[in-house]
Amino acid sequence: MTDAPRTTLVLDTNTVMALWVFEDPALAKLRARIEADDFVLASRSDALEELRRVLAYRQFALEPGRQHALLEHYAARCALLAPAPADAPALPECRDSDDQKFLEIARDAQADQLVTRDKALLRLNRHRQVRPLFEILTPERLCASFD
Repeated sequence: MTDAPRTTLVLDTNTVMALWVFEDPALAKLRARIEADDFVLASRSDALEELRRVLAYRQFALEPGRQHALLEHYAARCALLAPAPADAPALPECRDSDDQKFLEIARDAQADQLVTRDKALLRLNRHRQVRPLFEILTPERLCASFD
């Protein structure tokens, strides 16, 4: 008997921050499931670089050692993808070009879900180029599905 394949998730930077920096109690179930390796997390070097920059923002007041530890902890959980191939299926353009990479990562990882609170990304969930590939949902909605 073989185990069912694990769900593949892509987390945008704000979701990563909510889970590991702010430790949002509303997302405790998601964090616990991730820590238990219930999911495959997919990322790419440019997304990890964005996370590194955000962790260093002055308003978060994170010591450099904690920044490094958080980044390493998250990166160690991720399957790291190469940049998108030239012949990859088309995706809609996200209003915020910085968020386009998360759509690409979800597509290229053949992810089940892209987890975000970003309204522009969430609106793309209904797009004809996204619907057959993966779902875009909030972390709260994903947590609710665990019940």
